[in-house]
Amino acid sequence: MIRLFASIVFAAVTLIAGAQGASAMTIEKIVSPSGIEAWLVREKAVPLITLNYAFHGGATQDDADKSGTAHFAADLLDEGAGDLDSKTFHERMENHAIELGFQVGRDYFHGSLRALNEYRDEAFGLLRLALSSPRFDAEAIERVREQEIAILQRDTTSPNDLAGRRWWQTAFPGHPYGRESKGTLESLPHITANDLRAYVRRVFARNELKVSIVGDVDAKTAGALIDRAFGALPEKNDLKPVPNAIPRGLGRRIVIDVDVPQAVVTFGGPGIARNDPDFMAAYIVNHILGGGSFSSRLYREVREKRGLAYGVSDSLVWFKNAAVLLGGTATRADRTADALSVIEHEIKRMAADGPTPDELAAAKSFLKGSYALSLDTSGKIAVQLTQIQTDELGIDYIQRRGALIDAVTIEDAKRVAKRLYGGGMLVTVAGRPKGLTSTESTE
Repeated sequence: MIRLFASIVFAAVTLIAGAQGASAMTIEKIVSPSGIEAWLVREKAVPLITLNYAFHGGATQDDADKSGTAHFAADLLDEGAGDLDSKTFHERMENHAIELGFQVGRDYFHGSLRALNEYRDEAFGLLRLALSSPRFDAEAIERVREQEIAILQRDTTSPNDLAGRRWWQTAFPGHPYGRESKGTLESLPHITANDLRAYVRRVFARNELKVSIVGDVDAKTAGALIDRAFGALPEKNDLKPVPNAIPRGLGRRIVIDVDVPQAVVTFGGPGIARNDPDFMAAYIVNHILGGGSFSSRLYREVREKRGLAYGVSDSLVWFKNAAVLLGGTATRADRTADALSVIEHEIKRMAADGPTPDELAAAKSFLKGSYALSLDTSGKIAVQLTQIQTDELGIDYIQRRGALIDAVTIEDAKRVAKRLYGGGMLVTVAGRPKGLTSTESTE
């Protein structure tokens, strides 16, 4: 009954948040009694609380010979903490319809919590144990290690993983961004409980913690809950420095031989940093070229006109110390060269001519109108608020975003298109594409 009631509430909050809309949302900056800052959105219609948070220090904090440490730790945090073993910990969550999630990015360790208000003290207490007193029991470590090794073994024959992994290794050789966040078959067997404890001790701290809460809770109560979860953590983290980097290998094509029916193509190059004045123009231009919608140039030219692939897209991806443009597609082995030729032609055409005024106007309208879809549940709102905090965009960003989009002119778009797409691409292909071979770097 608890699980059924929780699922009904979670579904209801979707409708309420969607109706609320971004423009009606009020974001409060609150400070807990111990001094932890957070952003709060009050939603009184549903007795539910949603938490999202991020610690600075993700997979980049792994030792070079022990990649996957952060990811391994994330998979083990709910496998026992404090005086609760794995079975008891999971029973506590299940019996109270509590959801805890842990994920690792390259720069940040992300976490989430969802619970009914009547169980929020229990939920935040379990989160406190997971973050400040993880057990990392030997049985749990070996059980999860076996699961992760099995996944990595499957990845050795996955064209998507092969193409993506080689792209990052080539673009960022010797840099933390070039390592495999999930670890490797060579590194994972050597990660110990002490490695996991050392990662948690260095990264889980209050000084660079970003917190967002959405739900039926006032500022005073939210502050107390924040301290319940995070107050026992060290005041300051101890992170290894990460150098700035620019993607390398531009102009190079790497073909990875794997016997699969389709070939997977990954392409990309330097992007534009999130705090760059040209970012919004780049975001709009990239949407026009291949930003995932059915109206993009790449989708139209590759899928609709020629039927070369089911889908094709590219995205701007930004980190604290690098920014990339990254895209991909999958196509028949005998049509891979044709698909890649069309993609490269459209990239060059965008660099040379930029978008048309009609394309710019349509993209602006779409990007403003569709943003509400990223704010239509309490969970999505919390995720967006945390992202805005880590990107340092300001608490009023949601209200300012439309004006920032409108301010981009056709001259801005053409100038930024040349900047974004004029430097060439690094391409990796996994499969047995007809008529395509690896080339040497032109750097």
